[in-house]
Amino acid sequence: MKILYLETSSKNCSVAVSDNEKLLCVCEEVSENYKQSESLHTYVEWALEGAGISLKDIEAVSLGKGPGSYTGLRIGAASAKGFCYGLKVPLVGVNSLESMIEPFLGDNYDFIVPLIDARRMEVYTAVYDGHTGKEVLQTEAKILDETSFEEFRDKKVLFVGDGAKKTKEIVNLPDAVFKEDVYPSSQYLIRKTLEKIGNKEFEDMAYFEPFYLKDFHGVKKKKSEE
Repeated sequence: MKILYLETSSKNCSVAVSDNEKLLCVCEEVSENYKQSESLHTYVEWALEGAGISLKDIEAVSLGKGPGSYTGLRIGAASAKGFCYGLKVPLVGVNSLESMIEPFLGDNYDFIVPLIDARRMEVYTAVYDGHTGKEVLQTEAKILDETSFEEFRDKKVLFVGDGAKKTKEIVNLPDAVFKEDVYPSSQYLIRKTLEKIGNKEFEDMAYFEPFYLKDFHGVKKKKSEE
């Protein structure tokens, strides 16, 4: 089964193609400027070319559905829906935090905690079992303080993501490991996507919305003085 994966929830604009569990190609770039709007469809073309298949060969689309960048998630969701409608294939949504833990499962950590920077002292986070990947604490927008994650003090914990730097500076967990240069990536959506396809857990495209986690707060423009 040929599957197209899109992950646009962070600074990493990422596209991958797999044949069942076999990764055929991945095309991604981390940019401070969030280049999803200008790069996503180019990366789709490159990933398909690298995989040696055409768009019409795709049998399902998987989307990293958030949490993360509001604008990035909207772009990814619109593109995923467009591909699914055009190709008449199902859409699978995977929590973007799960792709961040995938490379580290089985690395002898009791828990893996992905952290996406969400401005000021806030992060998007969840806690997963370091061996099985099973969710231990569900996804939330968490305000950090010195007591955060205190319940894991005596455990082997790995914190990953661009929220790890400020977390390390605030929490009091001297034995924890922190990796800052980890972003959600399309290539690590494969296992969870195949699991969902096997269970026929598809998104209803008419009602599908990304996992924003909290409302978008734009900057209000001041009314010009008359």
